[in-house]
Amino acid sequence: MRYLAVFLLLCFGCDRPDHASAPDVASSPEPSAVDTGWVSLFNGQDLTGWRVPEGDGGHWRVVDGVIDYDALSEAEGDKNLWTEREFGDFVLQIDWRIKEPSGLYDMPIVLPDGSLERDEHGEVITESRPNADSGIYLRGTSKAQVNIWMWPIGSGEVYGYRTDESMPPEVRAGVTPRVNADRPVGEWNTFEITMIGERLTVVLNGQTVIEDARLPGIPERGPIALQHHGHGKPHPASSLVQFRNIRIKEL
Repeated sequence: MRYLAVFLLLCFGCDRPDHASAPDVASSPEPSAVDTGWVSLFNGQDLTGWRVPEGDGGHWRVVDGVIDYDALSEAEGDKNLWTEREFGDFVLQIDWRIKEPSGLYDMPIVLPDGSLERDEHGEVITESRPNADSGIYLRGTSKAQVNIWMWPIGSGEVYGYRTDESMPPEVRAGVTPRVNADRPVGEWNTFEITMIGERLTVVLNGQTVIEDARLPGIPERGPIALQHHGHGKPHPASSLVQFRNIRIKEL
């Protein structure tokens, strides 16, 4: 009888419906995968949420799911692409890439303190190299521009503060990249830009290039812009760039 009972129990188990089996745990999303607070600034389809320069002529556009710019905006005034919203403290994540160089540019060598290397006569040393130039404006001001370019110092520096000789030496040094973390031209790069009060940290492709740098006088709030560069015509530093995966978390 004992063997018969075991046999019947096994047969009963085999006949149970599939829905009574244990749930597939692997198919359920992990709670840690749900990250709240992030807001997308680009829908991948059009420029909703952005202020296209009046009279631009279609040079800021969406191509294959990315924001594409050819540096030839026909707008008479500001040619930059600004968010409609303003932001205070935030973390901004954005992918960017330089499509191709726009020409040769005489580039100086930027030293760790933010100054330029000079020869024995005090003249700035430059080297003619391929270049393209764009950036991210923070809180509505071009002075707080996180650079995108092909200079040896690398992207992520804050040109408006580094070149301002009225700023304290520690400020100019603080906004100078500690490492060139750029990928080769044509490849995608990722910025993570954190702005808290007047303090800025920039991580490029997983490497911290600017850490807790002071930006004295930066506005408390303002929109974010993707920079036009090139004077509305082909130029050795035109902004031949693309952007994608733009999202922000307000702090």
